[in-house]
Amino acid sequence: MSANARVYYPTDVTDSQWELVGPLLPEPKSGPGKPGRPPSDRREVLNAVLYVVKSGCQWRLLPSEFGCWQTVYRYFNSWSRTTVWQGILEELNMKERCRQGRHPEPTAGCIDSQSVKATMQPTGEIGFDGNKKVKGRKRHVLTDTLGLILCVVVTAANVDDRKGLQALVNRWFIKGVCRLRKLWVDAGYRSQALRDWVSGLKRTHKIDLEVTDHDGKGFQIVAKRWVVERAFSWLLGYRRHSKDYEVLTRNSEAMIQIAMIAILIRRLA
Repeated sequence: MSANARVYYPTDVTDSQWELVGPLLPEPKSGPGKPGRPPSDRREVLNAVLYVVKSGCQWRLLPSEFGCWQTVYRYFNSWSRTTVWQGILEELNMKERCRQGRHPEPTAGCIDSQSVKATMQPTGEIGFDGNKKVKGRKRHVLTDTLGLILCVVVTAANVDDRKGLQALVNRWFIKGVCRLRKLWVDAGYRSQALRDWVSGLKRTHKIDLEVTDHDGKGFQIVAKRWVVERAFSWLLGYRRHSKDYEVLTRNSEAMIQIAMIAILIRRLA
């Protein structure tokens, strides 16, 4: 359905935004099992996914203007499984860094985690975070010094932060040669085992892990590391992230990537 023939939603991508993100989406195929069926409009699919992330509505409650919700979810799930959302995010991150006069690849970053409640799901990774007293999942996030989310790993809430850091770094470096050399973390990542693991990275990737902590009691803005906290606040501006609603952790990661994509296309367009 044409965007001009239906109700306009604030989450709809503009023409300039679509010029940025449209070429990064895979070309659609004919419907499964239905030869000759017209392919879905990728722009409408993206509009629907952005609507879900921003409003936090259930897939079944998508406005009818977006078409069949099963079709939208099928595209979302397929692009999550094939890491399309991660690829789009990486491309937009590089464009935004260049726009701000930075090198496309960062050399320093910050890592932190956020525990959130999870809705009742029949399956999925759910745990209890004894420190935060939260039953649900934990979002492990790597950002650059601008606060742009580079990589995200979602686990059960009872997974230790240090294991989350290892998963993040391994996933970031799996794509090949990277310029990342410095990581700032909080005191929760202080352990000899993690130091030994990072020492191994120094020999292969020359990574330096620096623990930054408060100087006293009460709220303080910690130098270098406050950008990752701001990134978490950006996510909470999208109601889908008030809790973890997804059955699969990879879909939880995709939702975070989509929220960051929405932020970046507004900046770049």
